[in-house]
Amino acid sequence: MAENSAVMSPRCSARRSYHLSGAFFVKGKTLRKIPMISLMRRGFYRWDFTSSAAGNCCILSMAYQEKSRSAILESSKQKRVPIFVMMPLDAFGIDTSGVPRIKRVKALTMSLKALKLAGVHGIAVEVWWGIVERSSPFAYNWFLYEELFKLVLDSGLKLHVSLSFHASMQSSSNVKGYVGLPLWIIEIGYLNRDIYYRDKNGFSNDDYLTLGVDQVPLFCGRTALQCYEDFMFSFMTKFESLIGSTIEEVSIGLGPSGELRYPAHPFNDGRWRFPGIGEFQCYDKYMMEDLKMAACRVGKPEWGENGPQNAGVYNSLPAGVPFFKDGDESFLSNYGRFFLEWYSGRLIHHADSILDKAANMFNKYQDNVPNPVLLVAKIGGIYWWYETDSHAPELTAGYYNTALRDGYDPLASVLSCHGVALHIPCLEMLDSEIPSTYLSSPEGLLRQIMDVSNKRTIQLTGRNANERLDKAGLCQIIANCYHPQAETVRSFTYFRMNGNIFRAENWNNFVPFVRKMSKPL
Repeated sequence: MAENSAVMSPRCSARRSYHLSGAFFVKGKTLRKIPMISLMRRGFYRWDFTSSAAGNCCILSMAYQEKSRSAILESSKQKRVPIFVMMPLDAFGIDTSGVPRIKRVKALTMSLKALKLAGVHGIAVEVWWGIVERSSPFAYNWFLYEELFKLVLDSGLKLHVSLSFHASMQSSSNVKGYVGLPLWIIEIGYLNRDIYYRDKNGFSNDDYLTLGVDQVPLFCGRTALQCYEDFMFSFMTKFESLIGSTIEEVSIGLGPSGELRYPAHPFNDGRWRFPGIGEFQCYDKYMMEDLKMAACRVGKPEWGENGPQNAGVYNSLPAGVPFFKDGDESFLSNYGRFFLEWYSGRLIHHADSILDKAANMFNKYQDNVPNPVLLVAKIGGIYWWYETDSHAPELTAGYYNTALRDGYDPLASVLSCHGVALHIPCLEMLDSEIPSTYLSSPEGLLRQIMDVSNKRTIQLTGRNANERLDKAGLCQIIANCYHPQAETVRSFTYFRMNGNIFRAENWNNFVPFVRKMSKPL
């Protein structure tokens, strides 16, 4: 099933690589005097299209008017929002013979039946690459998921399936609920740590393969993209009878935690803590080689030697970091714009490559069928320091979103092109609940993404980032799902099932929440 990844989708055949050459049209010597409001997000940039033989900095122009595969969104004034509940992270275990098994089957069955009676629409399940293709290449073992899907089907629930090409967390395998990458991938990683993202100090994040190996055949003759494609094809072949009926949504893993982003904020190993800005993750040899080529193409080979050297460390605050302030060596400089275009562009090209394969593969379950399956792409909710000019944590995560530039529009263009919905977290969050010193705005981030989704006619799905079972948190989720200035979200995933949901005081809040969301408002 692995094919030449250079083949373009017939639905998006007009894509080109290009480089930033336009300047911001701003009067005065500095940007500090310019009011950083949403008006500036919508126009103070322009693009010069330049074909690139390498084709590895491909993103879509703000002005590019692709023909979206997404249908025009219907009126949502009376639409219900189906609720999926994410499976517990520790629902699976490896027995003494090395075979993955469902743990506590009877308790899980009772929980599924209780959720069904409460009005929950379905269950969200992570389908782990590290479980299915665990031992050797092409040795797909779907037994665990056959058993689990049957339990869900017998309970009368639907499925949202997350094809997960990441590890469940960056930690030791002794941690409860840990699922790593396939063992044969890990063995390759022992010999070549550059298959993972690296920070400037050489520390690697072994929870997802670097996008630098998307096109490099390091994995028993396959590229990373071919590994993902073969996995998706095996899944589709195995569960074809359920797709569109029981399996209603399929999210495609694009990075750490399944989200399209760089692992710039690694909290599990202690390197980062909130509200640090994070660090750029481009120092594996494959991404550095690509950066050097990109710098040579614009006639600035010196720009390809390193990422920004004045961008602070994981727990820096933006006010004290030169790269995230005004100045000759900041994110506003020619070098800064070049680097951020390359860094974010590689991430968007990564999404485009994987989603192109997924859309082509699942197309027969989407067009002219009674129950079309919805393909979904997840992004991270990087909301801290959102009200600063630089949006530093978003930049390190790969979202080139600043007070002067809408960084989510290029991503939305790719999703629109492939008919993929956008999955966003943080629907339970309020600005007022976060210390004002962090200049955070989850509500502002959500409004921006909703605006982009309306512009690009893509559907939204969502989830909570933190467990909330109190009335205030659940009411905020309802308010955001039925936002007055945006389309109603297609579905909501509660993150995630555990014993807290079923405690009497929480259950008495959760059940009315589910039933209110399940009825048209």
